[in-house]
Amino acid sequence: MQHFTSQDGFNIFRLPVGWQYLVNYNLGGPLDSTFFPTYDSLVQSCLNTGAYCIVDVHNYARWYGGIIGQGGPTNAQFTSLWTHLASYYASSSKVIMGVMNEPHDLDMPTWAATVQATVYAIRAAGATSQLILIPGTDYSGASGFVDDSAPFMSTVVDSDGTTSKLIYDIHEYYDSDSSGTDTECVTDHVASSFEPVATYLRAHGRKALLSETGGGNTASCVQYVCNALTYLNANADVYMGWVGWGAGSFTSDYALNESPSGSTDTLLVAKCLAGLF
Repeated sequence: MQHFTSQDGFNIFRLPVGWQYLVNYNLGGPLDSTFFPTYDSLVQSCLNTGAYCIVDVHNYARWYGGIIGQGGPTNAQFTSLWTHLASYYASSSKVIMGVMNEPHDLDMPTWAATVQATVYAIRAAGATSQLILIPGTDYSGASGFVDDSAPFMSTVVDSDGTTSKLIYDIHEYYDSDSSGTDTECVTDHVASSFEPVATYLRAHGRKALLSETGGGNTASCVQYVCNALTYLNANADVYMGWVGWGAGSFTSDYALNESPSGSTDTLLVAKCLAGLF
């Protein structure tokens, strides 16, 4: 993170963590006194760079396959987690609350109610000023956002009835099946995804953050990812920014690796993510 902020000018990082890890597998329990400080040390290192830091609960709306509020953990067990996290980070203005990574295969009215309860819990815990990332379904894919997620997530409001601090959380990849598993890219998704989402956001006075995106270190991904991020930058009235996936613990053989080698960035980071600043 120090490399990315000092050399590349990045100002936001997303810090994934498993729900089970945070509570040491005690569903509905408090933050674990051994495991949580390890995660918090990562968050504090991020904050020390001056960047915004997304606390990202990376569980796909599930606990061992059971969907939150839909036969798995109860809403109360999930909001307990966010009550503890929000209380801990309430004074950290640059912490962004990432409610949940890539929910999928959900009953959407029920999921919207779960997210609404989570927003209320975060605010009630004292984190009243921070942005909250609101995730829909379809793994947060931008391509299905307008039809599959927006009609339901638009019902979620902040504790004061407003929505300006509730930011839609979207993801996108550019390989043949949009899964982010192939090092070759075939589209920039501008016409198919980002333009329709921008039109929706403007029409409803909302904003989105592309909190996960990336591609292989290949010429095709340089072309298409650069095109996509250039579009987002040009439409900053509704797109708050974007976050590359992924760097840190990934080894050099990971398909979408963005970790620098010493002070040398990967091709995609150098040409697109950092190159567009």
